[in-house]
Amino acid sequence: MGDFALDHTMMRVEDLDASLDWYGTHLDYEEKGRMEMDTFTNVYLGPEDVHEEGAVLELTYNHDDSTYEQGDAWGHIAVRVDDVYDAYEELMEGGVEDYRDPDSCGGRYAFVTDPDGHEIEIVQRDHGARWSIDHTMVRVEDADAAIGWYERKLGFDLVRRAEMDDFALYFVKPEGAAEEAMSIELTYNYDGRSYEQGDAWGHFAVMVDDLEDAWETLMGRHAEDYRDPESCDYTYAFTRTNDGHEVEVLDSWPDAVE
Repeated sequence: MGDFALDHTMMRVEDLDASLDWYGTHLDYEEKGRMEMDTFTNVYLGPEDVHEEGAVLELTYNHDDSTYEQGDAWGHIAVRVDDVYDAYEELMEGGVEDYRDPDSCGGRYAFVTDPDGHEIEIVQRDHGARWSIDHTMVRVEDADAAIGWYERKLGFDLVRRAEMDDFALYFVKPEGAAEEAMSIELTYNYDGRSYEQGDAWGHFAVMVDDLEDAWETLMGRHAEDYRDPESCDYTYAFTRTNDGHEVEVLDSWPDAVE
């Protein structure tokens, strides 16, 4: 596996209890860790049998009753199931709102939304734990530049692509990563549109062996110096992609996570 292993995707929620109940009830997620701070709470969730290289979901709840805008620069997370029709029917029977059923998506996938409006794609896979995160989708304004950023800055490989009439999808992930590891889906629309980041989505995170060494590598590759390790108490750091998506760099779980 490459030096920058995908660890989690973070999204912000307005009612932590409601979100925990939704993910626990409908996706069978369990709490993997929690960080309680004075002004916010982070909870890390995933299936019980998530792969050792599998990514988890971070829910961030700010204690100031903030509300959030989705924007359109972030698209969705995708979760794996054995049969997309059976999974969607199960969610509907469990009380999840009908959003985009499999038939409306050509029978290959479907979509639901969580209590905060984050889109969740349901994809059919023959690998990985049920409901485990398959990929996180972000929209990019220049496909060539975006692919180059992930290859050059993080050393990711382009592992899959799909070219359509009016858009293209490119999937990148760390070199040598397990099939069960999360990938990043770069969606490029051919109409030249631009995107708003919003604040309902936060970042995806990569885990490294040594934070300071990894940061030096990123700076040497001319990644953006956004929040360096010193400014984050040498626990983590942040850079941003050429499209402005935030990338957290971690070398361990923070001490407050239990």
